[in-house]
Amino acid sequence: MGALLALASALCYGIVDFAGGLLSRRVPHTTVTFLGQVGGLLLAVAAALALPADAVAASDLMWGALSGVGSATAMRHLNRGLSHGAMSVVVPVSAVTGVALSVLCGVLVLGDRPGALAWAGIAVTGPALWWVSGGGARMGDGARDGLLASAGVAVQYVALGQADPVSGLWPVAAGRVAAVLVLLPGVLRRPRLPRPPARQSLQALAVGAGAALGLVLYLLAAQRHLLAVAVVLASLYPALPVVLGLAVLDEHVSRRQAAGLLGAALATVLLTVG
Repeated sequence: MGALLALASALCYGIVDFAGGLLSRRVPHTTVTFLGQVGGLLLAVAAALALPADAVAASDLMWGALSGVGSATAMRHLNRGLSHGAMSVVVPVSAVTGVALSVLCGVLVLGDRPGALAWAGIAVTGPALWWVSGGGARMGDGARDGLLASAGVAVQYVALGQADPVSGLWPVAAGRVAAVLVLLPGVLRRPRLPRPPARQSLQALAVGAGAALGLVLYLLAAQRHLLAVAVVLASLYPALPVVLGLAVLDEHVSRRQAAGLLGAALATVLLTVG
């Protein structure tokens, strides 16, 4: 059951990244990001109410809120990168670097001791990103936004991992509240942004709800004592937007970038199992 939940989480994230990327090319990415977090908040609160927690401490909500700050940062840069960059580049860069940063943070801050495979994954990350971003050429804006998004991804997962499992899904809900508050000033500073049609607004809300659902499914999988399996399967999410970007959007990558994408996939697996 835990493995299926983690696989469902990866599927949710893959669909969300692809759909959010397409929507960000038609609607200002700032609007897509904000409405997405509002949709995520609605779903997270509903899920937390449906699955009552044994006990919720203030520290759990604070860790959840910090995780939400990471989420807001990640989605802001991810959607901006996807609005003009290739999905087959932006998503893998954000994913593999986010995992690597999470491991390094665990070592330097939390005292974790990763195994040899994880260190091998960190070593592979550098060359993989070098090739994906152009291999010595000026890094494109999409890849740069992917790197910035990865910092938010790392904060999201490291902070959320500090919440006590008995707090249920309330840290996720607290994170969505924090994300909305972080993004709100940016929206208020741009009052002249064109208001998207109702259909596109609903799509943005649905994208955010899908992202929150992916995070909920991941936590449920991890709480069932299948953490290693959950992490490995949930980390497979970049495969879907990469494949769809190449097949549906007719994106093109060089041989060097293709090698980098394979290296990024290898690094992600090594980091999650090591």
